[in-house]
Amino acid sequence: MAPARVHDPVLRREPATQQRAFEARNIQVDLCVCGGGLSGTIAAISAARNGVKVVLIQDRPVLGGNGSSEVRLWILGATSHMFNNNRYAREGGLVDEILLENLHRNPEGNPLILDTILLEKVHDEPNIQLFLNTSLVGCDKDGDRISRIQAFSSQTSLMFSVKAPQFIDCTGDGALSFLAGAPFRVGAEQRDEFGEKFAPSSEYGHLLGHSIYFYSKDVGKPVKFVAPSYALKDVENQIPRFRSFNTKEMGCSLWWIEYGGRLDTVHDTEEIKWELWKVVYGVWDYFKNSGRFPEAENLTLEWVGTIPGKRESRRFIGPTIMTQQDVIEQRHHSDAVSFGGWSLDLHPADGVFSEVDGCTQWHSKGVYQIPFSSMVCSEIPNLMYGGRTISASHVAFASTRVMATSGANANALGVAASLCKKLSIDPIQLLVKDTMKSFQTELMRFGQFIPGYKLRDPKDLVRRAQSVEASPAFQLDSLPANGPPKVLVRSLAQMMPLEAGPVPKFFITAQAVEDSILIVQLRGSNKPYNYTPEVILAETSFTLKPGSNDLEIAFEATNPQTQYVFLCFMQNESVAISTSLTRVSALMTVEHECTQEPPEDVGVETFERWTPVRRPMGHNLALRVDPPIRAWSASNLTNGVPRPTKRTNCWVPKASDSNDRKIVKIAWESPVNLKSLVVHFDTDYDHALESVLRGHPERNIPFCVKEWRVLDLSHDGEEKELFHEESNHLSRRVAEFDPPERLTMIGVEILALNGDSHVNGGIFEIRAYD
Repeated sequence: MAPARVHDPVLRREPATQQRAFEARNIQVDLCVCGGGLSGTIAAISAARNGVKVVLIQDRPVLGGNGSSEVRLWILGATSHMFNNNRYAREGGLVDEILLENLHRNPEGNPLILDTILLEKVHDEPNIQLFLNTSLVGCDKDGDRISRIQAFSSQTSLMFSVKAPQFIDCTGDGALSFLAGAPFRVGAEQRDEFGEKFAPSSEYGHLLGHSIYFYSKDVGKPVKFVAPSYALKDVENQIPRFRSFNTKEMGCSLWWIEYGGRLDTVHDTEEIKWELWKVVYGVWDYFKNSGRFPEAENLTLEWVGTIPGKRESRRFIGPTIMTQQDVIEQRHHSDAVSFGGWSLDLHPADGVFSEVDGCTQWHSKGVYQIPFSSMVCSEIPNLMYGGRTISASHVAFASTRVMATSGANANALGVAASLCKKLSIDPIQLLVKDTMKSFQTELMRFGQFIPGYKLRDPKDLVRRAQSVEASPAFQLDSLPANGPPKVLVRSLAQMMPLEAGPVPKFFITAQAVEDSILIVQLRGSNKPYNYTPEVILAETSFTLKPGSNDLEIAFEATNPQTQYVFLCFMQNESVAISTSLTRVSALMTVEHECTQEPPEDVGVETFERWTPVRRPMGHNLALRVDPPIRAWSASNLTNGVPRPTKRTNCWVPKASDSNDRKIVKIAWESPVNLKSLVVHFDTDYDHALESVLRGHPERNIPFCVKEWRVLDLSHDGEEKELFHEESNHLSRRVAEFDPPERLTMIGVEILALNGDSHVNGGIFEIRAYD
């Protein structure tokens, strides 16, 4: 227990005075981050880890904002519950680190545990001063620059004055940007302003509302509920979609208990909250007392949110305003620093009281870049926008607003702050071409993924190595038929990475319960980095007899570009395909979930969505491939892309029952000083890793390397262990050497995975620095 602070016991007597001021504290740092939601938390950590002294101001008692225990919304972004075609799209950097840590400690999705993880991450950074329960109340400017902010702590009655050369606004409503006079927009633009065909009608127009969630609990005995006087009456007639409720739904599954889209979502928040409370308690009263839900007899109302989860208010303007076309067309940006992939997700302005569906979600065919010019202010040179307030139209905002996307942007903001400190420049000056290239390099070093960009790091010693050799790599020649048969109730596809050129032959076994025709297609994508199987490269069919049928699939086709192709077995409920328990990094199956069919003339494409089934299901197909697919070689370790894209981009050692070593050896012509080593493991970037409520069957991703070590192999026949980690569950690991090791060859050895013997996991990249 911490020792008690000793105070002077002398009685204080203070005579009456006309007026007093709160006790003041003056603080000066490199960076002030206002707002401690997921974005502000990540921006602060990112900057702190890159040598910036940070003050983080948060007006709530916990960190995490909409992801915290106060609101309890799951953290999601480009993966979109894995319900779109954005394969391997989970955000990198600190978003990835936080979600993996949450999985490791909290697979049940308890929001209180996530609170502790976020607080711990900030608490453990010596460069961060955290002030909870502290609200931004004022802003001073020196010319066009913010010079300081004032913030009041309701718990300590202290008034803080924070002076800094840089400020990041992650307050959600853009409180700092508003006070500083930054330009902003509220509401939905008309179709002709940006040529956005999905610009909403009046029914969907203006703003997205707020939501409040509730949790229920079965206590094993009857529970009586007496509704408060303000609870909504006549729920069935008041809420058109009430028929969608059931007693098992709770938490963010009820995201559509939404209201406020026609009000001022900043200044009317308390009014909106009361209306949502009326709805929640009215719904619960109906469950408990209408007599129509006998299954609710033993349920109690365990928790109801006390603050609403906000979606939209002010959107601040930068040099670039993102639009629908940026999202749907996946436009290239020379200043890209992040990415998104959530749908264009607009909600009716009347929320829960609307007659129409709770949302209209239209997806693009892949992820899209987010430019840094949407996060800076032209009028206020030392201000950056974080969270949902970045520069975007209402339609583009419908996608960019979600937490994991905002968190990925925040990775960039923190690194931007560190470069500005290092170069003595303002954030907007990072947009200069050569400076932006350096910025993007720093970001990718930090673990940020920027679609379409590769890390070509001039400081990386591995790029200067004489050789990079490894144990024999996995090759896709056969997967054993030891998994459960998969009935083709939906069309099923094995995704496989192929180089441009001839397509190999495939051999599979199909079980039929009656005479049947099985159609098999080979599909690809128009864009090689996408995973939408929209182009039929070849097709064949087989006449099946009842029982087992061994099939040779010889398309005699050419794959036009390096990409993942889809070996598709079209829907036939009389047929089952043999599957395998073997799982391999960057290899997966998907099923035809649905076809996205938007209305005409909304600027969104019609296409099929093929999505994975989550573990423990979602098996690869049992098959043979001739010639084998050799896509997992050690050459991938230095190609600058640490996740699957159009290639696997990883080295996976060959599976072996013997004691064969799984090691990468890196050699230099002359000795180097090794100060740090970065290794990037596979933590299945396709897994959405929802932070709360949903739950996961694993604590650690099975492909991820659990135990590994670094060896000095400079002396023939001798090995010196330099580093050894026994229990890893994260993607990106850094081994530090102090003092630096002088050597000519190292080995990075995989000793164990988090998965069982059926799993083959690998490494995406290895980088070394002096």
